[in-house]
Amino acid sequence: MTSRININRPAPQSYSPQPYASAPPPQMGINGGARSAGSFDASSESPLEKVRVWASWAEDQIDILSQPLRPYLPAIGRFLIVVTFLEDALRIVSQWGDQLWYLQKHRSFPWGISHLFLLINVVTMLAASGAIIARRYSEIAVGALMGVVIIQGFGYGLIFDLNFFLRNLSVVGGLIMVFSDAITSSKRNFAGLPSLTENDRRKYFQLVGRVLLIFLFIGFMIQGQWSFARVLVSIFGLVACGMIAVGFKAKWSAAFLVILLSVFNVVINNWWSVHSHHPQRDFLKYDFFQTLSIVGGLLLLVNMGPGGLSVDEKKKIY
Repeated sequence: MTSRININRPAPQSYSPQPYASAPPPQMGINGGARSAGSFDASSESPLEKVRVWASWAEDQIDILSQPLRPYLPAIGRFLIVVTFLEDALRIVSQWGDQLWYLQKHRSFPWGISHLFLLINVVTMLAASGAIIARRYSEIAVGALMGVVIIQGFGYGLIFDLNFFLRNLSVVGGLIMVFSDAITSSKRNFAGLPSLTENDRRKYFQLVGRVLLIFLFIGFMIQGQWSFARVLVSIFGLVACGMIAVGFKAKWSAAFLVILLSVFNVVINNWWSVHSHHPQRDFLKYDFFQTLSIVGGLLLLVNMGPGGLSVDEKKKIY
């Protein structure tokens, strides 16, 4: 995504909820045992066991309440992941003259090379984003958009900017989740090769994707002015990021971050409330759409799960 540098020239499916959808969590007896679920051993009466029971109940409720949206989560996630590329392409076209002036004046692009650079970016972002939304040639489209992220970082001189670097790592994480979803959907078998190869690839891509997704929140933590609310949000967000990284209650943690980032995005990156000629508007708009892309990656994580290399999957085995 291109930098928000001031480059102006000087001057539905039906759903029937289960009868237990609104059922309350297991009632605790005086000693902490669950009255309705039979008797627990001594260890089940500990505070840790109570937390585990309530966490399991909360996770079940999230699964139940998300059932109506679950068929649409992949499509919503894919669209949100590429929305920052669509916005970027539209902005380059609408600011074509200013973009050329900036590249030629400040980045020393020769005339013609600057035109080609912008044209390649716009065509690639539009074509690859459309392919991802349509679920066609997703692997090629993901590679093309990753290339756009890299060449724009070097072209606009932002590759060593910490905020740009962390945010785009998260965007790349979302693209890798798309790639992992494409592997899951294709289910291709090649003659002479075991199907386990595809499963192994998917596991590693899911691991890399979910780890990269959390870098946006790390960037949020290390920048800006600190306040009590910021500290509180950072603590809860950091715990959720750690759980996503190791794959422990990953779906629940990703759903929490989706809600947290969505609220944060509307409240903090409200670019629509800034005057159209204010230089801060472009920066807020850039942050808003990039955050939407990372929310899309988290939605794919909620839909697919953390993958084989995670604590959640290991618990199923052992």
